[in-house]
Amino acid sequence: MLLAKVRGTVVSTCKEPSLSGVKFLMVQLISDTGEPLPDYEVAADVVGAGPGEWVLITRGSGAREHQGYHDRPVDAAVIAIVDTVSLSSGTLYSKRDDFS
Repeated sequence: MLLAKVRGTVVSTCKEPSLSGVKFLMVQLISDTGEPLPDYEVAADVVGAGPGEWVLITRGSGAREHQGYHDRPVDAAVIAIVDTVSLSSGTLYSKRDDFS
C-alpha cells in the first residue's frame, strides 16, 4: 500500500464497458516525510474519497480484490481514507488538523 493525496477527479465518458460507474481519482504519492512526490496515479475510488484527503492506494492484483472489481481492468484503487499517520518522531498527518 502507498500513501497518496487526492488531487482531483478523472472523468471519461468513453471507456471500457466494465468500468461504467467507477469513479476515478488523480492521486499524488506522498513520501515518508509527508512531502508530495512527483509521481501521480489514477486510481479507482472504492471508499468515497475527496480532493485534499490523504488515502491509501493499492496497485496490481490487490486493486482488483474489492468486491465487484474482479473482472475490471483496474490497476490501482483507493482503499482507505487516512485519519492519522504517526511515526516514532511524532504525528506526520492528522485529518482533523489538515486545512489544505
